[in-house]
Amino acid sequence: MPTRALAGTVRRATFATTLATCLCGCTPLSSGFLHPAGPVASAQRDLFFWIVGVSMVVVLPVLILTPWLLWRYRYGQQEATYRPHWELSLPFEILSWGVPVLVVIGLGALTWTRTHQLDPYRPLADSRSSLEVQVIALDWKWLFIYPEQGVATVNELVIPSGRSVHLSLTSGTVMQSMMIPRLAGQIYAMAGMRTQQYLQADVAGEFTGRNTQFNGIGFQQQSFITRSLGPEAFEQWLDTTHQANATLDCASYLHLSQSPSQVPPSVYRSVQPGLFEWVMHAFHGSSPTACDSPTPGKSNE
Repeated sequence: MPTRALAGTVRRATFATTLATCLCGCTPLSSGFLHPAGPVASAQRDLFFWIVGVSMVVVLPVLILTPWLLWRYRYGQQEATYRPHWELSLPFEILSWGVPVLVVIGLGALTWTRTHQLDPYRPLADSRSSLEVQVIALDWKWLFIYPEQGVATVNELVIPSGRSVHLSLTSGTVMQSMMIPRLAGQIYAMAGMRTQQYLQADVAGEFTGRNTQFNGIGFQQQSFITRSLGPEAFEQWLDTTHQANATLDCASYLHLSQSPSQVPPSVYRSVQPGLFEWVMHAFHGSSPTACDSPTPGKSNE
C-alpha cells in the first residue's frame, strides 16, 4: 500500500475512534447509576467501583501472567528451566490461595456493610422533612399520589431537589419493579403489599424511570419521567396542578387502571382520600374503605 494511502487510512481510523469515544456519552450509560444525581445512586456507584477495584487484585494477575507463562514456557524455549519433578512451592501456594481468600473476606465485609447502608427502607439524613409519595403500578403505567398535597400524576414523578422523598409502593395488577437509575436502585411493587424506598435528587433535571420486571407485553414501554425542580419551582408546580380540571376519584381510578397501555402524562387536582390503602387492602378481601367496588383493577393474565 502506498505511504499516502496508508496515512489516509490511519487518519480515518483515528477520526472514527475519536468520534466513537465522544459519542459514548450518548449511550444509556449517561442515564444510569454510573452518572448519579443523588446520594443513593452515588453510594451505589462507589460500591460498584470498590467491588471492581478489589476484584482486579485477582483478575489482573491472571490476565497478565497467563500470556506471559504461555510465551515463557512455550515449546522449543531453550532458556526456561525444565523441572519435571517439581511438586510444591510454599510461597506460591500462600500467594495463590491467600490473596483470593483475603479478597473474598474483604468483599464480603464491604458488601455486607454497604448493603445495609443502602437498605431502601432506611431513611436518609433529613427524612423528617421527606416528601411523601404513594406509587401504584398499573398496566402499563405509573400513578403517583401526593397525599399531603392532595394531587396526583400519571407517568410523571415531580419532586423537589435537595429534599428526601419517601415512596410507598403497591400494585393494582401483577408484580412490577420500579427503578430510577440515576436516583436509586430497583424496588418491587406487589399487589396487596406495601414496599418503601427513600431517594433524593441533588440537582434539578429530568431522569428516566421504568418497570424492570418482565411481566408481559407492554412492560418495555412502561417508563416515566422524574422531574426534579427547585423548591420554588416545585411549589409553583403544585399551584398549577391544583388548578387542573381532572380529579382522581374511584371511578376515574378504575377507568385509568383499565385504559390502554399508552397514556400521556397527566395530573389530577384532587385525590380520593384513602385510595392507596383501598387498592392495597382490596386484594386481601377486606372491606374497601374508600370505594364501593371490591376489585381495584383488572388482572393482566
